[in-house]
Amino acid sequence: MSEPLTIAAGRVVSIHYKLTLDDGSVVDSSAGGEPLDYLHGTQSIVVGLERALEGRTIGERFDVAVSPEDGYGLPDPNAVQDVPRRVFPPDANLRVGMSFQARDENQNPIMGTIRKMVDDQITVDFNHPLAGRRLHFAIEVSGVREATAQERSHGHVHGHGHDH
Repeated sequence: MSEPLTIAAGRVVSIHYKLTLDDGSVVDSSAGGEPLDYLHGTQSIVVGLERALEGRTIGERFDVAVSPEDGYGLPDPNAVQDVPRRVFPPDANLRVGMSFQARDENQNPIMGTIRKMVDDQITVDFNHPLAGRRLHFAIEVSGVREATAQERSHGHVHGHGHDH
């Protein structure tokens, strides 16, 4: 019988997970659904979790706390901006706490959250909603396999209707 594959760069990993914050609130979970598949070593998951998965095998279960620096980073004060109301569509029903997608100067999609509204000024936070938060993951490794040449060249997992 051959040794089980360990998680390493260039391998496709499948995990079930539950992500909670310090207060125990659940942010995300794969419970009752499909596992998360990702290509290890491509930074497609937060670096602290990827590091904790390195060398593990199918069937392992573990908990890991990921610091903000190894998760979504520390909040960047420069990512909080005051913008005029006119930059939003006139019919947009804006409210504090609302998240929306915008485009950065290179036309890449970015998420923003409205933090404050005073008269015609809207304070928008473009930090990731989990920036500055410690992330608690409960993990079960459900699969490890070698990535295909195409997956390695594209830098992500294929399947589930993926067509390029």
